[in-house]
Amino acid sequence: MAETFEEWSVSKPLQPKAEDFPFDVDWTLSSTVSLRAIVPPDAFTAQILGTLRIGHGAVIAEDLVLTIGYLVTEAEQVWLQTHEGRVVAGHVLGVDQATGFGLVQALEPLRVPVLEVGDSRQVMVGDRIIAGGGGLARRSVSGRLVARDEFAGYWEYVLDDALFTAPAHPMWSGAALIGPTGKLVGIGSLQMQQQDDGGKVTPMNMMVPVELLDPILNTLRTGGDLPARPWLGVLAEEISGRVVIVGATKNGPAERADLTQGDIVIAVAGEEVTTLADFYRSVWALGPAGVDVPLTLAREGDVFEVEVRSKDRKAFLKKPKMH
Repeated sequence: MAETFEEWSVSKPLQPKAEDFPFDVDWTLSSTVSLRAIVPPDAFTAQILGTLRIGHGAVIAEDLVLTIGYLVTEAEQVWLQTHEGRVVAGHVLGVDQATGFGLVQALEPLRVPVLEVGDSRQVMVGDRIIAGGGGLARRSVSGRLVARDEFAGYWEYVLDDALFTAPAHPMWSGAALIGPTGKLVGIGSLQMQQQDDGGKVTPMNMMVPVELLDPILNTLRTGGDLPARPWLGVLAEEISGRVVIVGATKNGPAERADLTQGDIVIAVAGEEVTTLADFYRSVWALGPAGVDVPLTLAREGDVFEVEVRSKDRKAFLKKPKMH
């Protein structure tokens, strides 16, 4: 049975207005869908990401939906709802750990327009954008691109040129970032906070640039395997100019190598690292998943070497199931 989708809307002042954009806002937004994923309780990601995940996706080809990967990772059921309220089942074709994208195939015709894929590099800071979801203006936010910068996430993730938009969409996961010409230029990933010089804090969204999709689209679409980066299973943060381990995935490589909360990563294979991005890129540069990763760590005043046998993160995850 299809899942029931709850009714909701964003604050009316945030909703996009037709007169603010040189394209048909309602028609363009009808190319977005609501997404609901159900993940089994014993899934590897269930404890962190939950078993019920709700967000959005953008229809980029006939009945093909681009979303953010964490929504559909290990999902055993996926449901898609169009702007007309039609609910159809979906099948997860693939999730790319490097970009964060997820690709879903609708198992029945969605009967909605296809959203043209653009290039975020054509969008300038300050340009007007829409963070679109649910196929409707009342579930979308009108805003601007406020920044673009490198982003490193604590879960072993780096974007060279992430997109930041404000005001923030309250249900940002998988939201379609629609540029000033009506094309898809990104997919919603996170909500973050920006603090100005006066101390005022403003919520904003981090979006994944859509041009990262083209090199991997055919592989995702056909269920192929993308090159797997070495994965350590660490959670890390930058604290006072140092990379600090704040946690480790249960039964992951880091835990098996006895890495401990509070360990400071000084170097990877003898090369000093001071930022999260440096740390992850240095690990990935050593070779494919399975490579040994030599780390220099500091713990309670002691400096020592440890070697971690990396893994393919995908090997810990449940594979997608057909409905």
